[in-house]
Amino acid sequence: MMKRFFSLLPALLLFLPVWLSAQVDPTTLDGLVIQSGGRQKPFGVFTAETLQSLTGKKEFKPSFSEKKLPAGEVLLEIWFNPQKWSKEEIILVDYQPLRKLLGMDGKKKLASFESIVSNQEFVRAFESLQKQKRQKPNDKLDPLQKDVESVSGRLHIFEGLVSGDAYRVIPPAPNGSIEFIPVQLLGSAYQKEQALPVAEAFDQMRSAYLKNDPSEFKVAATRFKELAGGLNPAASISPWKVHLENFYFKFHPFRWAWIAYLGAFVSLLAIMNQKKGYRIAWALVLTGLLLQISGFVMRIIISERAPVTNMYETVIWLSFGVSIFAIILEWKYRCRYYLLGALPVSILSLLLADSLPNVLNDSIRPLMPVLQHNFWLTVHVLTITSSYAAFALALGVAHIILGKVLFSKKHTIEASLYNYLYKTIQIGVLLLAIGTILGGVWANYSWGRFWDWDPKETWALVAFMSYLFILHGRIAGWWGGFGLAIGSVIGFMAILMAWYGVNFVLGVGLHSYGFGAGGIEYALAFVIAELIFAGAALYTYTKIKTQTRTHDKALDAVDKN
Repeated sequence: MMKRFFSLLPALLLFLPVWLSAQVDPTTLDGLVIQSGGRQKPFGVFTAETLQSLTGKKEFKPSFSEKKLPAGEVLLEIWFNPQKWSKEEIILVDYQPLRKLLGMDGKKKLASFESIVSNQEFVRAFESLQKQKRQKPNDKLDPLQKDVESVSGRLHIFEGLVSGDAYRVIPPAPNGSIEFIPVQLLGSAYQKEQALPVAEAFDQMRSAYLKNDPSEFKVAATRFKELAGGLNPAASISPWKVHLENFYFKFHPFRWAWIAYLGAFVSLLAIMNQKKGYRIAWALVLTGLLLQISGFVMRIIISERAPVTNMYETVIWLSFGVSIFAIILEWKYRCRYYLLGALPVSILSLLLADSLPNVLNDSIRPLMPVLQHNFWLTVHVLTITSSYAAFALALGVAHIILGKVLFSKKHTIEASLYNYLYKTIQIGVLLLAIGTILGGVWANYSWGRFWDWDPKETWALVAFMSYLFILHGRIAGWWGGFGLAIGSVIGFMAILMAWYGVNFVLGVGLHSYGFGAGGIEYALAFVIAELIFAGAALYTYTKIKTQTRTHDKALDAVDKN
């Protein structure tokens, strides 16, 4: 089965470029290069990312439509017919207290540009925020201030769309600026004989769109795309890279990966004691891993950097690391437990990354200057996140142990299962130690000091010491394998705080490039559920041990009589 799987890989890789080239319809604007967010990208990717930034979704139902429109149609409608959009409820207001401040209906999360900018309460809140940022730039923002800042950012995006400034699809003139420009500045950058055909093609495209003439629009869009790109071909990214990003965006490799992992998990559970189910699970796990690798390769080619700079990328890397560790250890021990423990973690990680775009933004963005060309950043973050992956795998294996205590009739746990958990924690501790040291090297490279008790550094040390304590307790005989399982659950809460809590809850420290917002309710629910699960297992385990000791004492008394 494994040999057959790998024998198909060359054919799949040969077929990929053919499939990739067929993904972009040459008669649409998807392949038009636009400069947005500090980089060049396909127009189709720009429309989806922009609508998601405005509304939190990649589809939108305007008041004049009977159905939801895809991002491309919404952004074209704003581009060609901007006058009617100021009253459309298209701006996401995610925070309930801010919605209350704006006088919005409690169930509504979208407001119009006009209603927000004319709201005096919002204006005062925004002015207060700007004053605080000027006078006390290092002060932490409260949740209301964070959402005011987010909404003001969406207002700025909307203004750029309505004015046309956001649609920077005209490449810079040779020997001129490096920045793309909107169509309305075409005449100021190029000579009349160059600019006129492009402007005419644009007018024809807009006219066809407003007349709702699809065939004429396709012709005009194709002509405009060719003429605009032909003004200065050297200034735009390569066509194959445009195709690649469109393919990556439409294919969603990480989504297909969690689907493959889900199939593997179901196969293991459904045919637990048969070789057939085990082989099917292996094939699906390797398929999921291949999909993740292909996703990373495409993302690295598109962004020209390692996937290490935001929460979304670390979440999908954690899933990848969990799968890699599980495959290596499962290949060695053939115990099924590593796959059983890893698959739910990988599935959940990728599912969260796929379904929470407002919290885990999958947009590819340029690096901040401090992070560019930084070798230590890459090795530090990948090592640290890989250690999190090892601890997440330990969490999965610990769940199997605790589940056996709670739900198994015999309540028996193989000694080997404790050993598997022990080895996984050791891997995590080793990687976390290396990653923390590399972080100190990077801190010295960036800030001139190895350690300064920054919140991120402090919680990394807390997490490291927590797992050292867990391992030490096992070695010292303070607790056995079951205590190791309980410790794996509690220890992962420290990892969650160092990974998510510092960036999304505390929001302070020198690691400001990693800050984000949202998802606190999900993280809190996870922590509560884990502690309840561990507490229930500990209670059951203690009860069983007490009953066993009582039974043994009763037998001893009978023997003595």
